[in-house]
This record gives sequence, structure tokens and C-alpha cells, in this order.
Amino acid sequence: MPWAELEGRRVAVWGFGREGRAALNALRAHLPGQSVDVFCSTSEAEVVRHLYGAGVAVHEAAPDADALAGFDVVIKSPGISAYKPELLDASARGTRFTSGTALWFLSHRNAHTIGVTGTKGKSTTSALIAHMARSLGVRTALAGNIGLPLLELDAAEAELWVIELSSYQTSEASGVDLGVITSLYEEHLDWHGSREQYLEDKLKLAGASRRVLINARQPALMARVAGHPDVYRFGDVAGWHVADGWIRRGTERVIETFRLTAPGLHNAVNACAALAALELMGYDARAAAPSLATFAPLPHRLQPLGEHDGLLWVNDSISTTPLASLAALESLHGERIALIVGGHDRGLDWTPFVDAMRLEAPTAIICQGASGERIAASLEEAGVSVVHHAADLAGAVSIARRVLEGDGYVLLSPGAPSFDQFHDYADRGRRFAELAGFAADAASIQGLGVS
Repeated sequence: MPWAELEGRRVAVWGFGREGRAALNALRAHLPGQSVDVFCSTSEAEVVRHLYGAGVAVHEAAPDADALAGFDVVIKSPGISAYKPELLDASARGTRFTSGTALWFLSHRNAHTIGVTGTKGKSTTSALIAHMARSLGVRTALAGNIGLPLLELDAAEAELWVIELSSYQTSEASGVDLGVITSLYEEHLDWHGSREQYLEDKLKLAGASRRVLINARQPALMARVAGHPDVYRFGDVAGWHVADGWIRRGTERVIETFRLTAPGLHNAVNACAALAALELMGYDARAAAPSLATFAPLPHRLQPLGEHDGLLWVNDSISTTPLASLAALESLHGERIALIVGGHDRGLDWTPFVDAMRLEAPTAIICQGASGERIAASLEEAGVSVVHHAADLAGAVSIARRVLEGDGYVLLSPGAPSFDQFHDYADRGRRFAELAGFAADAASIQGLGVS
């Protein structure tokens, strides 16, 4: 719904993280006289009262169905599942739920937009598109799930909008010029409720997009979007793909993969997605390709922290699936590696990871966190002999130092969320950097916003 439809309604903002704050600020900018209720934690309540004062009623608890049903419209933060029973109950009783993402799209119908989603690769692909577009002199916005809520740029102008969308947000997009789907694996089952619902929600971006660009290396993904009227592919030999150490456009060799600053085959494939997206939007992708050599890799995504105590430290904290851990290992193939896995246990299937480790394992696999013992048991049952047990991340780093004895890579690629020990994956990555001997702010995302 557009902002005008909220005027005079009973409106609530549910959640007061960065998305919730952006929504509240935008609501007050568009409808300055509008009263609003805010549902937030006790620790956030005083901040809300201090910043917004009169006109904002603060509730220091999560709302139940009856509370939600008391509003005409609730603007919820993306981390709140659309399938919560209280939300579904209130919706059936007439409450309409929306989000900052939905409100932005409805009020920026004329924006030229690329929406990017995928289980893995969406953040790097989004950042690569923006980086290369800017290298061509295109005024480009980079926002969304990557770390900058769209509503924080509500009044900004850009020639091209590159918007990362999580599976929580894909249903909230509308009128997207080009939807890019980088990959599709099992994840976020706790939010979506089931594997099938996750896949269905992820692919809602296709329904919201005029054209769709998908990964040709995933036949199941291709099959699921086959009914879309305008589908394009990256990763096949007819278009942008990787072969023999080159990124190619068909048979044409465009740029050698060793020149890319983001390591690994999967990042070269992400670059192909970004190049294909630029091309489909009418830009000169070949002219933009050399800028891949100046891209600043995103933190926590196979991020080389550097050398300390004779060891090379790689921060892949954003890895939250077993398949992501496998991809990280592949990027360091042939090296001495102590791999740290484990974290919050969502019950994901580690069988493909275990099967791969039976064939070729790194120097050490250090299992830590809430899921660590379950992963370790599966590996040991399969006969993998390089398994080590640690209670937490600090213990895992200590074991890695001891096992490698100053020679090799320490790779944090947990294959699991961080919530058993940390606020989020970034918090986990910063702690890993500290434990390795680097500053916690060793990296930050570059290029957010409009430039």
C-alpha cells in the first residue's frame, strides 16, 4: 500500500532494529501528524521515547494476536516471520501487514531496479553490480538486505537501484526491472516453516520482476522459473561464464579470473551474474569488466584478514549452510587448512558435507558451538579422522593454532548461523578477527548508498 493509504489509520511499527527505525522515520516524514505505536524490546523502549517523544506509544513486549488485531496496518521488520501464528490470526481478522521494502517499491514505481536474491552470492553480486555500474559513470544506489534499509534512501535519486533482497523480503518487492537469482539451497527453515515454503518465498522475486536472470548451473532453479515469460541465464557457454581461468562472454575471453579481488570459483560466477545483469539493463558490461580488479570484497565472505603468527586467516562468517562451507574449502583447495564449523543448530542436513569430507578432508575440521557435537558425530561415524571438538569459537581458534603450528590457513566457514554465541554473523566475524590478532573493524562494507 502507498503511504497515503496509512493516513488516519491505526498504525504500528513492529520491531525497532535498523529497518524499524527507518520505517518510523519515513512514516513521520510522509505523514507528520500520524500517531503510531511501536512494539520493541525493553532495552529499545527508552531510545524510542527519547527520539520520538509524543505521538509514539511504546510497547515493551512482542504483540499477541489481539494486540495486532487492534491495528489497521502493521509495518513489520523483515526478521519477524510472516508465518507467526499471531500474525496470521490478526491478518485473518483484518489487519494488513506491510514492510519498509514494500512501501519503498510502491512509492518509487519509476525507479530502474535490479533485485538480487539467492541463498548464497546475493550480497557479493549486488555489490559487484553497483561497483561496475559506477565504473561506467552511472549514479547507482546499493541498498536493501546488504546493510542499508531502502527507506533510509527514501528521498535519494539514482539512475540505477541495486537492491539485495533476502527470502524474508522477496514477497515485498514489486515492479522490479530485473530479478537476479544467484542460487537456491535449503536455508532459514525456522522463518519459513519448511523447505518448500522457503523455495517458494525465494522465487517470489521472479513473479515481481519483468525479466529474470538465473544461474544456469542449477537445473532445479531453471525448472522452477521455466514459466516466466522472460528468462535469461548466466553460467552457460552461450553467455557470461567461467572457463579455463577466464570470465568469458560466449567464446570471447574478457578477463582472467586471477585478476578478481574476490577469491574462489563461486565469486567468479557471481561476477558473471553481475556482468549479465548490467548487460540486460543496457550497460556496456565488457567495458565494466576491468573494474572487477578494484572491487573491495565484502567482509565476512571469504574475507582474507591477512597473516598473523605465521598463519593466514580467512573470515567466511556469513557461511550459514554446509554447502557454503564446502564452497569455501574449494576456494583454498590444496592448502593446509584448519576449518572451523558449527554454530546455532537449525537442523540442516550435513550429509553432503560429510560425504565430501570422506573423499577429501582438510588438515583439521574443528567443530564448535551448539551444532558442533552433531556435526562431529556425523563426521566421525563416516570415518573422517581429522575432527576436533571445541566448546566455542575461542576454543576452536586455539585448536587451529595448535594443529597448524604456524603453517597454513585458518578458515572460519561455520555452515551455521551465529545465534548460539553472537548477535549475528558480523558479530561472529569481528570476534574471529580479534581472536586471530586483528582489529575487530578490519573490514566494513564499502559502496552502500548512492554514488
